Amino acid sequence: MPEFPSARADTEQVRTPPERACDLLDSASLRSDLHGRSVVDLGSGTGVLAIGAALYGADRVRGVESDPAAVELARSAADRLGATVEWIVGDVSTFRERAHTVVMNPPFGAQRRHADRPFWEAAFTAARKRIYAFASPDSRTFIAAQAVERDWHIDETRSVVWPFPRTFPHHRKPRTELAVDLWVLSVSDPP
Repeated sequence: MPEFPSARADTEQVRTPPERACDLLDSASLRSDLHGRSVVDLGSGTGVLAIGAALYGADRVRGVESDPAAVELARSAADRLGATVEWIVGDVSTFRERAHTVVMNPPFGAQRRHADRPFWEAAFTAARKRIYAFASPDSRTFIAAQAVERDWHIDETRSVVWPFPRTFPHHRKPRTELAVDLWVLSVSDPP
């Protein structure tokens, strides 16, 4: 998958590592949440999760991203791979459509406190069945509280190692490994 051409630190534009994208998509596939399902990738960036969902056989995939340059890279990559994805240039907070499954790698709030909140709000609103997402371990309490408040179940939370290459000028090391949480949440069925 392509890199962001001019990654912005203020919006935490970082590429989802391919091995972590596979972890998330495999989890979704094993729960039958991709093949034949509608999927939305909130903050789709250059498209790794949206394209992956399409390649796993999702029926309808939409990628929502505010950066038009990233969407163009994602569109080009999808075309090259034969993946059908509808790309929406826009802010996730204005996205109002629903899908069976939401996948996302939102900002972690490292540069701007609570930058992940609009993504989680959009995910809980858009997902009809399940959410698969990456998050900072610092967000565990917030995400769990939001899930409980909205009557969602936490199916799985596990720590994964996130290889993070030097991306922004303030990064000192050529590569760092971060502990990142992979979340799987499902909506409670009505009684």
